Amino acid sequence: VIGSTNGTDLVPIVDAINSGELLASVEVVISNNELSGILKKASAYGIESHFICHKNKKRDVFDLEMSQILEDKKIDLILLIGFMRILSSEFVERWRGKIINVHPSLLPKYAGGMNNSVHESVLAAGDKESGCTIHLVTKDVDCGPILLQKSCPVYENDSVESLRERGILKKNAPHLVRDLSFVIPTYDWWSSPFY
Repeated sequence: VIGSTNGTDLVPIVDAINSGELLASVEVVISNNELSGILKKASAYGIESHFICHKNKKRDVFDLEMSQILEDKKIDLILLIGFMRILSSEFVERWRGKIINVHPSLLPKYAGGMNNSVHESVLAAGDKESGCTIHLVTKDVDCGPILLQKSCPVYENDSVESLRERGILKKNAPHLVRDLSFVIPTYDWWSSPFY
């Protein structure tokens, strides 16, 4: 798992793994934010974690440092949760077909947006629904094949915070984790027309 923010979506995933609902494991959590909640959550779960500073580094150098950790752990699948950086094309190619992202909108709407800016855009546009998307990562930002989407209503009195809470995996966790447990082993990652 790679993330920069609070790591809220990590909780239902680890809980589902621990309960046996999701047949997977989280081997390592990597963050570019030393104070991120995702590193604290990883520590609380006893998951190996690494902070890699991205400041004053070229994107490909930072991504290579992540790749080295992932290769050492023999990672099969990378899940991006609130990762606030764009991956280099070299990283995406190296891990082709093995990176999935949790995006806080119903893609293709608000592709390229991150975190609260997506929810601000939803509210400014007067959208009646929002949600989250899990998609395969390709070189084109937020344009990879959509694996799962879950929607939620947008209410007139919503704030960025209330919409964020309603749209994230926490609200949709039981359904998304169940669906993800079927998608991961059956998806034909290599035949995607996006490659």
